[in-house]
Amino acid sequence: MRPQRLLLAYILDLVLGDPQGWPHPVRWMGRMISWGERWVGRSSRSPTGELLGGTVLANSLVAISFLASRYAIERLSRRQNTVGLTAEVLLAWTCLATRSLQREAGGVVDALDAEDLPTARERLSRIVGRDTIHLDESAICRAVIETVAESTCDGVIGPLTFFAVAGVPAAMAYKAINTLDSMIGHVEQPYTYLGWCAARTDDLANFLPARLTALCIVVAAALVRQDAAAAWRIWHRDGSKHLSPNAGRCEAAMAGALGVRLGGTNTYDGRPCHREYLGDGQRECQRQDARKALRIALVSSVLACSMALACSHWLIRREKSQ
Repeated sequence: MRPQRLLLAYILDLVLGDPQGWPHPVRWMGRMISWGERWVGRSSRSPTGELLGGTVLANSLVAISFLASRYAIERLSRRQNTVGLTAEVLLAWTCLATRSLQREAGGVVDALDAEDLPTARERLSRIVGRDTIHLDESAICRAVIETVAESTCDGVIGPLTFFAVAGVPAAMAYKAINTLDSMIGHVEQPYTYLGWCAARTDDLANFLPARLTALCIVVAAALVRQDAAAAWRIWHRDGSKHLSPNAGRCEAAMAGALGVRLGGTNTYDGRPCHREYLGDGQRECQRQDARKALRIALVSSVLACSMALACSHWLIRREKSQ
C-alpha cells in the first residue's frame, strides 16, 4: 500500500473512528461467521465433523475477505483511478481502531471518574469477554489495561503491519482472522473443535504484530516517562506465561511499563479462569494506570504508523529499482 494512502486512512481513523451506523466489513464478517456456525452445527455431530467444518469456515472467510477486497479495488481502479484509490483508503480505514479503542476504553475510565460503577461495568462489557457485573474498580482498571494492550495489536499495529507488507486485501484477511478468533476461537464448548482452526490461524497471524506491539509499548513508555526498562524486562520474562502466545507479550510489556501486576482470575459465563500473573507490581490497578495505558497505546499507534510508512516507502523503492 502506498504510504500516502496508508497515512490518509490512519488520519481518517484518528479523526472519525468507527462512526455509529455506518456499514463496516467486520459486521458482515460477523454475520457470515454466525451463518457458518449454524451450518456446521446442523451438519456435524462429531468432534471431527466440527473440526473440519470450522476449518472450512475459517479458510473460506479469510479467502473471501482477501479476494473480495482485492477484486473491488482492482475493478474500481480500472474504471477510474480516483475511485479505486478512494475505495482502498476507505477499506483501510475500516481495519484500524485507534480512535475507537481510545473512546471505548476511555469511556470506562470516565465512568469511574464520575463514581458511576454500574456504567463503567456496562461500558467495559462492550470491549471484553469476561463477566463484568461484579467487578470492583481495581478489577475494572486491570481489565481496561489488559484489553488496551491486546487491542493495540489486533486493532492497530496488526493491520498496519499487513498494510505495509502486503496491502489492504491482506489486512482485510487479517481482520477476518481476528473476527473469527473473537467469535469462535475459544477452548470452551461448543467451540473447542469448531474454533480450533480460527484460534491457531490467529496465533500465526499475530506472531509478528504482537512482538512489534510489545516493542512499541517499550519505546512509548520511554516517551511518556514510564518505566521502559521494566517494560522490556517483563515482556521477555513474563510474555510466555499467558494462555495466548501473543497477547501475553503485549500485556507483559504494559505491566512492566506501568509497574502493575496483570493477570489473575477472570470469570467467563460464570466460570472462573485463572491466568498467570504478569509483572512485579504488588498494588492494585488504579484509574491513573488505565489513563497511562491509553497514552502509551496512542503513542504506540503513532510509532507503528511511522514504521509502516517507512516500510511501505522502502518496499516501493525496492520494487522500482528491480
